[in-house]
Amino acid sequence: MKILKIQALRGPNIWSTYRKKLIQMRLDLEEMEQYPTNKIEGFRERIEAMLPSLITHRCSEGVRGGFFKRVETGTWMGHVIEHIALEIQTLAGMETGYGRTRETKTPGTYNVVFSYVEENVGIYAAEASVRIAEALIKGEEYDVQADIQRMKEIRERVRLGPSTGSIVEEAISRDIPWIRLGTNSLVQLGYGVNQVRFQATITDKTSHIAVDMASDKELTKRMLSAASIPVAKGSICSTEEGLKEIIDDIGYPIVIKPLDGNHGKGASINVTNYEDALEGLEFAKKYSRRVIVERFVTGFDFRVLVINNKVVAAAKREPAHVKGNGTDTIQQLIDTENRDPRRGYGHENVLTEITVDRDTEDLLAKKGYTLETIPEDGEVVYLKSTANLSTGGTSVDVTDKMHPENIFICERIARVIGLDICGIDIMAENLTQPLKENGGVVLEVNAAPGFRMHLAPAEGLPRNVAAPVLDMLYPPGKPSRIPIIAITGTNGKTTTTRLTAHIVKNNGYKVGFTTSDGIYVQNHMLDKGDTTGPLSAEYILKDPTVEFAVLETARGGILRSGLGFNRCDIGIITNIKEDHLGLNDVHTLKDLANVKSVVVRSIKKDGWAVLNADDPECVRIAEDLDCNVAYFSMDESNPVIHECTKKGGIAAVYEEGYVTIKKGEWKIRIDKASHIPLTLGGRARFMIANVLAATLASYLWGFKTDDICLSLNTFIPGAAQTPGRMNIFEFRKFRVLIDFAHNPAGYKAVEEFLQNVEATRKIGIIAGVGDRRDEDIMECATIAARMFDHIIIRQDKHLRGRTDENINALIIRGIEKAGRNVTYEMIPRENDAIKHAINNAVEGSYIVALSDVVANAIEIVQRYLDKENEEFIQN
Repeated sequence: MKILKIQALRGPNIWSTYRKKLIQMRLDLEEMEQYPTNKIEGFRERIEAMLPSLITHRCSEGVRGGFFKRVETGTWMGHVIEHIALEIQTLAGMETGYGRTRETKTPGTYNVVFSYVEENVGIYAAEASVRIAEALIKGEEYDVQADIQRMKEIRERVRLGPSTGSIVEEAISRDIPWIRLGTNSLVQLGYGVNQVRFQATITDKTSHIAVDMASDKELTKRMLSAASIPVAKGSICSTEEGLKEIIDDIGYPIVIKPLDGNHGKGASINVTNYEDALEGLEFAKKYSRRVIVERFVTGFDFRVLVINNKVVAAAKREPAHVKGNGTDTIQQLIDTENRDPRRGYGHENVLTEITVDRDTEDLLAKKGYTLETIPEDGEVVYLKSTANLSTGGTSVDVTDKMHPENIFICERIARVIGLDICGIDIMAENLTQPLKENGGVVLEVNAAPGFRMHLAPAEGLPRNVAAPVLDMLYPPGKPSRIPIIAITGTNGKTTTTRLTAHIVKNNGYKVGFTTSDGIYVQNHMLDKGDTTGPLSAEYILKDPTVEFAVLETARGGILRSGLGFNRCDIGIITNIKEDHLGLNDVHTLKDLANVKSVVVRSIKKDGWAVLNADDPECVRIAEDLDCNVAYFSMDESNPVIHECTKKGGIAAVYEEGYVTIKKGEWKIRIDKASHIPLTLGGRARFMIANVLAATLASYLWGFKTDDICLSLNTFIPGAAQTPGRMNIFEFRKFRVLIDFAHNPAGYKAVEEFLQNVEATRKIGIIAGVGDRRDEDIMECATIAARMFDHIIIRQDKHLRGRTDENINALIIRGIEKAGRNVTYEMIPRENDAIKHAINNAVEGSYIVALSDVVANAIEIVQRYLDKENEEFIQN
């Protein structure tokens, strides 16, 4: 078997708009296409022995063991690989459950689709599942556990940390969108102007000064002491002499730790002699030039979490330890403790596995123990000097046991230091008594405190400490999203996007929009190129100045990785025509409609789908939508429009020459189409359709009809505003039109326009697009032969696997098929073709350049026009 391609879908996609995180693997079964599982001797027994947990997969049988029944009766290997990929992820601690396997038009080639939690793990699972299947087919030994461990390791490397992850999960539960910024734990919540950012438990509202203060432990102590908050006696030093002076002052036992350390790194606890103190000094200096030395206070280690100046959780922490039973060695006790199902690799579980390191060995040595020592029954042996969960420590929730005085002190500490989220470390016998009564002290104040000990304590009530973070970042009434209008379709997407963005801008919003020409924010082009995919959409949604997003959304990006947003307010499908057929498993108009429909299937429930009532595929899509539907039509007698408005629905119609909004029995005429510059005096009917779509979407959003009308009349088409969309250049004796038409529907639209154009001669510059079907290339040429008197055949820059000769032959066949006496010539380079047409233009002629590199074509024609104007002025 051969993996042809693996791609990760990250947003709403053709398989599911709900399950956004999917791996799609294109798999060639090769000779295994001839061998379903029931024809492979012993396959059922081998897969059941290797992965017995597959018994839980119900499959289409709908019962426990359903998948194994399918294997026994016979199923193809793509289906088996789908289930293996799901199960090994689950065994690695990542619950997945959605899968699909579908045959393609290529015999023996399948799309195997399954869900993932972490993208890199999903890709690994795809590759591993094929290896596992091949081993099962051949009856070879295979170490599945090695793959499972590897996936755990990948997950630990790439996943969000437990604190960040908990905040993201809480955001998802509140329907707040999120974007991971980079590969670490920096996350954006919300879109555009409504975004906030955080990393771990540092938010973009966290004071930088407060973080610096908390990192300086001596400064923190002085500030707390000045505020009458009990702290441990001690001072800072950087030399052996300084250490000795402090010890002489405060005596033993002591704590030595880096001045600006965190998470217990470099700390030595309960030091009772000078030799150990010197060793602790050197250890701490590995993390900080200066070291803090404090009197060691006996008691228990408590962590109090304060968010937005309110105590939200408190935990009693205990370092990693084992309890003797009188028979097992310390190493055996550690192994037993690590078998606790709550412990796992890294942060994968509630508790972390206990490892043996230098700290462990030092603690044991101080007691005269080794790993082979057998502790007495009931004896507690501590294995770490600090109580961090990341080193195997445990926590017990004591939130409800805190004395009100201690709550007051902790909330005051947060204000004194100025942290919006802070972890306060306290050493005391308990928190049920005021610290000033039981001798407790505040040891540290931590920025970026970990949440895991509170989210899932070893004992006590779990606390959803992510909730108050979200309450702080998004208090009631503060939105997290910005309005999104997404536009897709075959033709007209870019113009409709630009016009819609223009209307939105004129209504006072700071608009970000994406098109096939580039990315724009507040009408400034920030990136040039075909920017209609998910990364471009994300670009806009990450911009902190954008108040409203208008996103052109093309087929390619949807197929490649899904949408770049999880939901939109309004979705427009301009039309669905034959284009890109035969590529990426899209062979029919129905297939293409399925791709385009992802946009409107991702509209929120009270949002609107704006569909072309003149397009049968658009009308069919409406049947499956779970949102409001409105239609536009160039035909005022369209039965779909009639049925829609009769039921009280809303539609936009080209009626008696007017752009008209209709609902029920009433209608509003926005303006006469011929008055709207984009329609070129009403001659460009396809532009009127674009106007209808943009007008309807704007009306549905709530913009006033007068404001829409004004915007329609101030949107001036041309090379700057609508590059490649009916750009007309008026020379003194002839005219040049540049358009991006590249499919039969686009050619027909130009043909319809030219029927209303008077010209002595019409010259067309055309090319065949290499990745289109033969019949599409020929049809475009046939249409060209109907509308032009002379055709210049140029070569497209990207032949996409074809030869010049092959494409030219198809174009010529298409021209001849028209049955008109049309002359043609071949000029390979577009630049030369345009120059030739202009240099040889006769008076009254009309040159049409159907260009794929629009900016280049515009530049050439503009140079000629500028030169003519200069000569005219000089004369």
